[in-house]
Amino acid sequence: MATERPKATTMKGNPLTLIGPELKVGNRAPNFSLRNQDLQPFTLNDTQGKIRLFSVVPSLDTPVCDAQTRRFNQEAAKLGDKVEIITVSVDLPFAQKRWCGAAGIDKIKVVSDYYDRSFSEAYGTLIKELHIDSRAIFVVDDKDTIRYVEYVPEVSSHPDYDKALTAVKGLLGTQAAGRPA
Repeated sequence: MATERPKATTMKGNPLTLIGPELKVGNRAPNFSLRNQDLQPFTLNDTQGKIRLFSVVPSLDTPVCDAQTRRFNQEAAKLGDKVEIITVSVDLPFAQKRWCGAAGIDKIKVVSDYYDRSFSEAYGTLIKELHIDSRAIFVVDDKDTIRYVEYVPEVSSHPDYDKALTAVKGLLGTQAAGRPA
């Protein structure tokens, strides 16, 4: 049975339960099976050897999720090919594809956890009461170790973009210097 974390997040001030563990910096990144916009599986191994920023959102069709995804799409162009930014939601792949086309999202991957919620449950972002993701950011290094975590306490609030991007840039600097992270 999955771990339940009562009152781990709120939506408009109302407490909600998150299903799954609360991951910490230093934990090994759990594997998962998401679906890309062509309904093909997408796993952690598909980005092996890269620095990953997972941007977790409840639904792309809401204002904060829209802004968050657009912001990371813009930032991706500045980070180079050693970094993958992946937005995860439980929106259907068809809806994600439509939204990405309309929004001009072309520098990041947008993938769906609609099928079995394997990402949501492994990363502790599934809102029990709503069956959608809570807002969160995970930065995972090229060796699959979590280096930054933010579970946004209020679902309708923005994450700390600057802290997440600083974590990514720090890992890029460590890689460039040839030092272990």
